[in-house]
Amino acid sequence: MTFPKGFLWGGATAANQFEGGYDQGGRGLAVPDLKTAGNVDTPRRFTAKIEPDVYYPSHQAIDFYHHYKEDIKLFGEMNFNVFRMSIAWSRIFPQGDELEPNEAGLQFYEDVIDELIKNGMTPLITLSHFELPMGIVEKYNGFSDRRVIDLFVRYAETVMTRFKSKVTYWLTFNEMNFGVMDHGELTVLGLNPNDQTIYPDEIKGNEKVRFQALHNALVASAKVVKLAHEINPDFMIGCMICHITSYPLTPKPEDILKRKEFDLLFTKFVGDVQVSGGYPSYMTTYLEKKNMFPIFEPGDAEILKAGTVDMYTFSYYMTICITTDGSAKDTAGNLMGGKANPYLKASEWGWQVDPIGLEYTLLDLQDRYHLPMMVVENGLGFADELKEDKTIEDDYRIDYMRDHIKAMDSAIEKGVDLIGYTMWGPIDLISAGTGEMKKRYGFIYVDMNNDGTGSLRRYKKKSFDWYGRVVESNGTLL
Repeated sequence: MTFPKGFLWGGATAANQFEGGYDQGGRGLAVPDLKTAGNVDTPRRFTAKIEPDVYYPSHQAIDFYHHYKEDIKLFGEMNFNVFRMSIAWSRIFPQGDELEPNEAGLQFYEDVIDELIKNGMTPLITLSHFELPMGIVEKYNGFSDRRVIDLFVRYAETVMTRFKSKVTYWLTFNEMNFGVMDHGELTVLGLNPNDQTIYPDEIKGNEKVRFQALHNALVASAKVVKLAHEINPDFMIGCMICHITSYPLTPKPEDILKRKEFDLLFTKFVGDVQVSGGYPSYMTTYLEKKNMFPIFEPGDAEILKAGTVDMYTFSYYMTICITTDGSAKDTAGNLMGGKANPYLKASEWGWQVDPIGLEYTLLDLQDRYHLPMMVVENGLGFADELKEDKTIEDDYRIDYMRDHIKAMDSAIEKGVDLIGYTMWGPIDLISAGTGEMKKRYGFIYVDMNNDGTGSLRRYKKKSFDWYGRVVESNGTLL
């Protein structure tokens, strides 16, 4: 095995999926607090306000807010040396636009960070992980309003200054490339689906508005990167891209071309801007032809150029196929769509399992960006069974992760500069896509059901000890 000395091993989470305490400590409402539960067959709803007798999973989640010392101790038992988490913007600035931060929120995260450090972990913090304050959504229509750029910068400056001696690794936006598609309008960009000025006659998917909002968010990210280096030159700031690796379904030239176009638009565009500091020509041409090229205010080009990231991080769960053949079989269970690969097996939720695709992805990204990389999300969601003796036999998860760790090792052997791996998610948490608890990813089982009932007790799965050995051995014991 070739994992370098000091490789970062750990797990990844998001505040809205595991923190809870949505109305405690002065926290304001965020987008996930108005998203109902769903399942693999029933999509989640976003409501204009909190409706009585409706279950909103993020309100309690798994209550890390009150269990963080217990949970962090368990992560330490697995020998984690890094832990990825997000800060909820609305816990620091409840409406998103206050002049002064909420001290109770800052103190909560300081307590969490101190606990992580005490247990041997360095924090990796995401500033915006699908949890924009509702004040930003309702007052400004999210990043469609340029004023939100400076609000985001104020928030980032507040937390980065507060934790400058305790946190080195930061990510600006989680899976920012979702912003190119309509399902990212609310989660990434904060565009208000109830605002009829943006969506007249309830027509969703205004691409021109979306790409302007995405541009503003890219400017905000670049400003934060530059500011971060002024706060602490040792900070490592990364982008975070949802990498849905794609293949042409067939060798037909038409399939190969369509796959290339998908890859550039969805996967590469946002990363290209954040790494290189400007819009690539393929995207400029695409947007101009559709009369959607965003308004660049004076100085925007210079800001993008000055705020390039130090590392490239991404999520990887599956691959999909792209084809011009509309009759080809669809994949299931993911937001990207795509066609099923006949050579791959799929999880219970329809996500096709492809560890070789991770090695391919790492080689592709190394060739393109020449930056240190982290895989900051990778894991298997499964309906784990808690037995009467409170054990969980999750060999399927061990097999999944072993194969993906082997793929990372092979990529490193071929010259990839991979510095860390934070699997998703080390403890069972709320699924972002469906709002379920049933779809479990963790090494730690949380006794909680889809409707929010349960004791919230924590139980170690079989994979708990296995991953602890992997980390302790720096990837040599699989």
